[in-house]
Amino acid sequence: MLLYLGFIIITGACLVLALKKKKASFLAIPFISLFGYGLVQIILVPLPFIDTVKFIFSLS
Repeated sequence: MLLYLGFIIITGACLVLALKKKKASFLAIPFISLFGYGLVQIILVPLPFIDTVKFIFSLS
């Protein structure tokens, strides 16, 4: 729940900054943080990285 709340806060803050500063680049930060979180979760799997990625993409 705390992680979900953190992503909501990051998204809200980036949205406010993007509207105040009128820069769309702030809207990329929530996507980058989600990508980073997913990458960390893949790295935490106790298999070699390449094997983990192959396993994830072989799921149907």
